[in-house]
Amino acid sequence: MAPETRTKPIQDQIDLEFEGKRVTLPVVKGSEAEAAIDIAKLRSSTGLITLDPGYGNTGSCYSGITFIDGEKGILRYRGYPIEQLAERSSFLEVAWLLIQGELPSQSQLANFQQLIVRHTMLHEDMRRFFTALPKDAHPMPVCAAAIGALATFYQRQEDEQFRHDVAVRLIAKMPTIAAWSYKHSIGQPVLYPRNDLPYASNFLRMMFGTPCEDYVVDPVVAKALDLLLILHADHEQNCSTSTVRMVGSSRANLFASISAGISALWGPLHGGANQEVIEMLEAIEAEGGNVDRFMQRAKDKNDTTRLMGFGHRVYKSYDPRAAILKRTCKEVIGRVGGSSRLLEIAIKLEEIALRDEYFVSRKLYPNVDFYSGVIYKAIGIPVNMFTVLFAIGRLPGWIAHWMELRNDPASKINRPRQIYTGPKERPYVALEARR
Repeated sequence: MAPETRTKPIQDQIDLEFEGKRVTLPVVKGSEAEAAIDIAKLRSSTGLITLDPGYGNTGSCYSGITFIDGEKGILRYRGYPIEQLAERSSFLEVAWLLIQGELPSQSQLANFQQLIVRHTMLHEDMRRFFTALPKDAHPMPVCAAAIGALATFYQRQEDEQFRHDVAVRLIAKMPTIAAWSYKHSIGQPVLYPRNDLPYASNFLRMMFGTPCEDYVVDPVVAKALDLLLILHADHEQNCSTSTVRMVGSSRANLFASISAGISALWGPLHGGANQEVIEMLEAIEAEGGNVDRFMQRAKDKNDTTRLMGFGHRVYKSYDPRAAILKRTCKEVIGRVGGSSRLLEIAIKLEEIALRDEYFVSRKLYPNVDFYSGVIYKAIGIPVNMFTVLFAIGRLPGWIAHWMELRNDPASKINRPRQIYTGPKERPYVALEARR
């Protein structure tokens, strides 16, 4: 499994004094020289805590999985640039890298792929689970519930081997769960996985095939989907990953932690952004495709129009994943023969945003959601499945973070503090005396 997290050496220190109480706080640095003040002794020494709504300036852990430099547009998994992984690797190879910490050898990758193939099936009792849910259920809560339900099928005593087995089963079964959730939502019979197909191709066949007519997977489409999964595989301490770690800190099992992560990803401010991009592009097309007029409205503070798919909480330059997907987007649309109108609108929006001082000064560059939605749309993925695809891709990252937390002997249950703003102490008033 992934190597244990180790505390970085102290590089400097800061002295803080408050109401006569003094504390020396160490400054620690990561392998890429990013620095942080270790405030573990702040409250016990001074009675103070820090207040950081949204945790935008708070480091919750040491992690050796993903490095991001938002100012320079850098994203690396275990030290490997995302551009190189996207060009040369496969999703299952990246999954191994994230979870195990190193790139696999040929034999390790072959064995891992065979293990995944062996565990793509769901227990037959799970079919009754799906049929018990409403027909119009959104696939995301269905997936979250199904992952949670898997814990009832795997209940042996937890040890390192069991955690490894569970990780393999989750990666193997997630495409089957996702495809079955979609089939249930449209009232079609489910398809069982075919273990002679690669990971992405197997999912596409279960999504679009029927018992009467099999679905022949286009290799260009399968490769594009595999690429999308790679680009979504991890992204440091985002909302859903932090949720997985938060739940896992209580020693909750991997199924419960991943189910919580899926629920967090379902939120429109997190995983639903590419759906909003498609809705924006379709709205522009429906209004005649006047991109310049739309951008003027987006700049008007009195207008509710918003430019979706631009800007990022972390990246203050071009999202490196967006640059990769822009090229892939053209390849997919050229292959499947679908309408390129949405792509044309997207490219025009980007051209304007990159030269308009209003957007440049605000560092509003395209992010991964901007082109991923166009690709999903081109290959026929329904809008309500966009976030589900995100979850399939993010699964190895979630697992890697859960493993890292579990393997860290210094980890403890997460318990944030607060600044209380409610009423001060007051006496209870009897019911008959209240007005």
